[in-house]
Amino acid sequence: MLRYTLKRLLSLFISLAIASLLIFAVIEVAPGDPASFMLGINAQEDTLAALRAELGLNQPKWQRYLSWVGGMVQGDFGTSYQYRTPVAEMIADRLWVSLPLALYALTLSTLIAFPAGIYAASRRGKAGDVGVMSATQVGIAIPNFWFAMMLVLIFAINLRWFSAGGFAGWDKGVFAAMKSLTLPAIALALPQAAILARVMRSSLLDVLDEDFMRTARAKGLSRGAALRRHGLRNAMIPVLTILGLQFSFLLAGGIIIEQVFYLPGLGRLIFQSISARDLIVVESVTMLLVFAVIVVNFLVDLAYVAVDPRLRART
Repeated sequence: MLRYTLKRLLSLFISLAIASLLIFAVIEVAPGDPASFMLGINAQEDTLAALRAELGLNQPKWQRYLSWVGGMVQGDFGTSYQYRTPVAEMIADRLWVSLPLALYALTLSTLIAFPAGIYAASRRGKAGDVGVMSATQVGIAIPNFWFAMMLVLIFAINLRWFSAGGFAGWDKGVFAAMKSLTLPAIALALPQAAILARVMRSSLLDVLDEDFMRTARAKGLSRGAALRRHGLRNAMIPVLTILGLQFSFLLAGGIIIEQVFYLPGLGRLIFQSISARDLIVVESVTMLLVFAVIVVNFLVDLAYVAVDPRLRART
């Protein structure tokens, strides 16, 4: 297990190094000069040169890359071109919105998908199975931004149970903050729950054909009881894969939902920074999200071994 963990850690660091190179290269070759954007098209060349020197844009790209990476290793993400504030502070403020939103949505998705997938697998071919699969198909087909607007229309405008947008802030209390995140979390969670429920059902049905499941049924357990007691653990590997991917998507891919609900999260920060050509913010936030994705995949790999001890022999 230790050897496997060390190998995965080495792979994690290599992935981060490659990702940092790609992120920096792609963003730096994008058209547009931050200094020209900030000063306008009528700015004098000497003024532009002075601003580029102030922002460090006149340095060679390799030197800027090493300075950026070296700063991130020490927790210094640089200073925003547009707001002239440390990027680390901006990320910390926005992370307190995006991370709870992602965890909230993932929790809702799991609480919906697990019972639905188990229920559908235990009633294979029956009306309950058909009903769950039909509902999940609808959940996958509906765009989450359209679903988000319908939630606003119904629960914010018509019923007035929730606000139409914005974030109350954690200083207003946990209940007020979580209430602000409820509609966005539902909009993110239901499509992901539909995918997860289908994967759970498919994985459980594959387990039903195993010898140990037939033995459990022969001892008198019903299909549902056998699935819950013996099948669920053995069906978890593909489910863990989807959970890891979903958390990464919910953390990094909530930009549209954050725009719909005017949430001050990381997704909206990236959108605003791209519009303003604030390259250092775009690079740092993107690198942080890539880091989160890679770390989640690393933890999922370790969870594979914990769930299925047979994998230890292959590592």
